[in-house]
Amino acid sequence: MPLLLAAAVIWLAIHLGLSGTALRHVITRRTGERVFRALFSLLALLSLGLLIYAYQQADTATLWTADTWLVALANAAMMAAFVLLACALMPPRGEGSGPRGILRVTRHPVMCAVALWSGAHLLANGDTAALVFFGALLLTVLIGVQSLDAKLRQRDPAQAAALHAATSIVPFAAILGGRNRLQPLEIGLLPPATGVIAYMVILHLHGWLLGLPAWPP
Repeated sequence: MPLLLAAAVIWLAIHLGLSGTALRHVITRRTGERVFRALFSLLALLSLGLLIYAYQQADTATLWTADTWLVALANAAMMAAFVLLACALMPPRGEGSGPRGILRVTRHPVMCAVALWSGAHLLANGDTAALVFFGALLLTVLIGVQSLDAKLRQRDPAQAAALHAATSIVPFAAILGGRNRLQPLEIGLLPPATGVIAYMVILHLHGWLLGLPAWPP
C-alpha cells in the first residue's frame, strides 16, 4: 500500500500540479509548448505505469462487498462510458455551427467516460487499493475538466462563453435545462452501436484479460 499511495500522489502531482497551473506557464516559457507536451506525456505515461504496477502489487482490505444491484449499476455505467467514448471518437454527422453531436450531451465526453469507468470500478471493487487507484483517476478527471474549461476561457473567452452557455459538463444537464436539445441524427447509430459492442466484448473477456469477471460468479 505505501507504494500505491506514493504512486497516486505522483500521478496527482503531475496532472494537477503541472497541467493548467502557473508552473506550466513558467516551464513553457523556457521550453516551448511542444517540448512541454512531450515531457508531460512521458511523465504521465511513466506515472500511469507506476500506478498500475503499484495497484497490482498492493495489499488491500475489503471496505464493502458489492451486491448484485451494485455490480449491475457499475456495468450500466461502464456501457455508458463505452458509448460516450465511441461517440467522442467519431465525428458528428451533417454540418452546422456550434456544439454538435455528443457535445450537446456533454462538452467533455472523454473525461466523462473516464469518470464513469473509474467510478464504476471503485464501487464494484470496494477495497482500499481500489479506493486509492480508481479514486486518484476519478479525482484527476473531476479537477481536469475544470482545468480544460479554464484554459479555453484564457485562450478564447468569447468561444468559451458560447460553449458554456450551450453545453454542460454533467451529461444531459444542458438539455434538461433547456439550453440545448438532443439531436440523435447528428450522432447516428454507428457510434453508440460500436460502444455497446465494444462493451460486450470487454465484458465477455474481462475475466480472461484481468483475472476477475465483470459479473461475480
